Amino acid sequence: MKRLFLVAALPFVVSGCASTLPEVVASSNHPDTVVDVAPIAYQNPVGAYSHRVPVDPKPWRGLNDAQAPGGGA
Repeated sequence: MKRLFLVAALPFVVSGCASTLPEVVASSNHPDTVVDVAPIAYQNPVGAYSHRVPVDPKPWRGLNDAQAPGGGA
């Protein structure tokens, strides 16, 4: 068990001795930099709400026959 722990911990110990990476410097001329985007305007999430009331179902036989193959004839 101690050997397995040593083998698992060895990469962490060795990586601590590795040289550090250079600091990342932000550049404004990077092609992924998005500067020319207009801000998004606020849209009310319930702005297009329209009140609907429950209605009785329509007769289904005529609608079903109209959608049947052959045109309901």
